[in-house]
Amino acid sequence: MTAAKETLILVLNIGTIIIELLPGVAPQHVAQIQNLVESKAYDGVVFHRVIDGFMAQTGDVKFGHHDQLDTNRVGTGGSDLPNIPAEFGPISHIKGNVSMARSQNPNSANSQFFICLADVPFLDGQYSVFGRVVEGMDIVERIKKGHPQSGSVNGPDYIITAYLK
Repeated sequence: MTAAKETLILVLNIGTIIIELLPGVAPQHVAQIQNLVESKAYDGVVFHRVIDGFMAQTGDVKFGHHDQLDTNRVGTGGSDLPNIPAEFGPISHIKGNVSMARSQNPNSANSQFFICLADVPFLDGQYSVFGRVVEGMDIVERIKKGHPQSGSVNGPDYIITAYLK
């Protein structure tokens, strides 16, 4: 992986999102995302949990492929790579920032991540921010919203392909 590949392009079924990766803030998380992108793990993966005014979550590379969506298990899967320990940095969870999802264990981030749809500073010090949307926030805001409480989405939008630049 070259240091120059610090821009993540997500081509969704509804448009393109460009994310600046922040290796200086969360180097292990950025490396994990880069490895998953390079292996095409995110291609076809849905935004399975989207809560209006909160966040849009994707990245379940095990159960979240739109053409084989496991609606009972999506959101519980990861990748074959090891989990990543928390890298809580100085960057706040503000609208457009991208952070790793995890289980109750702070050191369980793997492949799932979310984009903040609003400022959510109560997540600071609990989740690892590793990037920020620099283009396409209008696309992020158009991602199909889910149930107001659970965020579960019927007929979710998805990543056609992800690549690094």
